[in-house]
Amino acid sequence: MNPGFTSLNRQPLLEMLSVKELDDIHYASLEILEDVGVDIYSADAQKLLKDAGAHVNGVNVKIPARLVEDAILSSPPRIVMHDRLGNRAMALERNAAYFGTGSDLLYTLDMDDGRRRFSTIEDVGTAARLSDALDNIDFVMSYAMPPGDKEGVELSQLRQMLVNTSKPLIMTVFSDKRILEKMIGVCRAVAGGAEELERKPFLCVYGQFISPLTHHEEGLDRLLICADGMIPIIYIPTILAGASGPVTMAGAIALGNAEALAGLTIGQLKRRGSPFIYGGCVSAFDMSKMVLPYGSPEWQMANGVMCQLARRYKLPVFATGGCTDAKMLDGQAAAEGAFSLLMSALTGGNLIHDVGYMQGGFMGSPVYLAFCDEMIGYVKRILRNFTVTDETLALDQIRAVDPHGDFLTEEHTVKHYKNEAWYPNLFDRNSYEEWEQGGAKSSYDRAADKCARLLAGHAPAPLDTKIIEMLNGL
Repeated sequence: MNPGFTSLNRQPLLEMLSVKELDDIHYASLEILEDVGVDIYSADAQKLLKDAGAHVNGVNVKIPARLVEDAILSSPPRIVMHDRLGNRAMALERNAAYFGTGSDLLYTLDMDDGRRRFSTIEDVGTAARLSDALDNIDFVMSYAMPPGDKEGVELSQLRQMLVNTSKPLIMTVFSDKRILEKMIGVCRAVAGGAEELERKPFLCVYGQFISPLTHHEEGLDRLLICADGMIPIIYIPTILAGASGPVTMAGAIALGNAEALAGLTIGQLKRRGSPFIYGGCVSAFDMSKMVLPYGSPEWQMANGVMCQLARRYKLPVFATGGCTDAKMLDGQAAAEGAFSLLMSALTGGNLIHDVGYMQGGFMGSPVYLAFCDEMIGYVKRILRNFTVTDETLALDQIRAVDPHGDFLTEEHTVKHYKNEAWYPNLFDRNSYEEWEQGGAKSSYDRAADKCARLLAGHAPAPLDTKIIEMLNGL
């Protein structure tokens, strides 16, 4: 089995709500779609809905529950993502956890002087190459975006990512649909054609719309293009509880769920069985600072409920973890990163993104990304859990060792010790004297050293020169 695949039979699972509470949210979402409706700013999407029996009044469309329920049944419950070399990389299915970066950060915490600066297009390549080298990063998003005129910058991001990593890609698109079509064309060329990309997808598109209950034309264009081309799409809401949604978490989640289900329904009407990844960014809005805090417990609580709903619908789910509101690599960054990674994994997230995000989604740091990689290793060990069998209960070994003896030289110990224990790369377990002799470095110092070493020595799998020429000509 590919080491990137998660063993599902042992994974511990945390559920946030009872079955009845989950049903209440689901039925509330259906009522929102039937009674309030969603504003659809796409003639093509409106026609799909109207022809299927939805009530269209201007831009407002009221979607019957039967259309939503049918869309849930027709959407694939499992999506297998590959890398750009065609190898199976991630099986997005019940509870399988994979971790990756986020996209489009305006600022970068410079590795050389530790100061915040505007991101450059080269930072996209740096993050991709580092992610390619890090063992626990499973997929890659752009992680950086230069300021200024952004029209078509996605193609520059794609070039940097394709050259610097072979891991699965999640691409954001904010320019018009022609850019998305070019992006898909490049990825089809890399895969060996449209059929090959459909069979072995390494590209997933991230799409959003405007909450509350507004699906703008650009977002719907992405949804319809991806559905038609069988390109996996993440199409999710962002609900600021108390601002763009009800202040109560139950109401905010019900609203966000309704919005996501509307997108699912449109995608399935466009092409039945097209791959759709469910999820949502729902959290409390900090009224004192007027921000959406990335490190808040409410985000992870809502994240857990969305993961639980995804299991109810049998849909792959996009989740969030490894991010912080901190502006420097400090205790807050470690605590918020660790809590969010563990919570997203224990509640059953599939694609856990935004690893390495700082400053509430505005700043990236390669060093923090490397630090998060270490925390993901810790989390993956917990997810792997342990088995209880006659062999692992080790009664024969216990009988064979005298009281006050030790197990160090037992064959059973030699056989199992590597698999039973997690061994850190950055976290320090040395004696105080050994730590001092090693330079008395902090874990962040060691993360910085690891970044420099990996970026200097890691060579990603090469990209075909014809593809590079194609990218250069865009």
